Amino acid sequence: MPRLALLDANALLMPFQFQVHLDAELRRVLGDVDVAVPTPVLGELALLADHDRDARAAQRLSKNYRIIEGRGSADDALMDLAAKHHAVVVTNDQPLLDRLKAAGIPRVFLRSRNHLVAEGL
Repeated sequence: MPRLALLDANALLMPFQFQVHLDAELRRVLGDVDVAVPTPVLGELALLADHDRDARAAQRLSKNYRIIEGRGSADDALMDLAAKHHAVVVTNDQPLLDRLKAAGIPRVFLRSRNHLVAEGL
């Protein structure tokens, strides 16, 4: 069964800010993966998209993935959904990475601005 990977807004921005091939990198570090975007993350992107071209591109990219219903802030939704579904969270947000690590939730993040690494799997 493919592992669920939840994308944060900044994960969706990676391909545009760092030229990271998100799908290929996720498959490389996680293998067979089911990628989803929580609804609060879409809300966060919508706010950014008003004034950020990369965020508009990230919004278009998000349409390639399954949407998963989440509650509260994007970070809270990612924490709750990851815990509930034994999912991996893909983010570059350091405060969120710290929260995930403290909660024992596996995470994937960008290293050296060009590749993803997984921690806590």
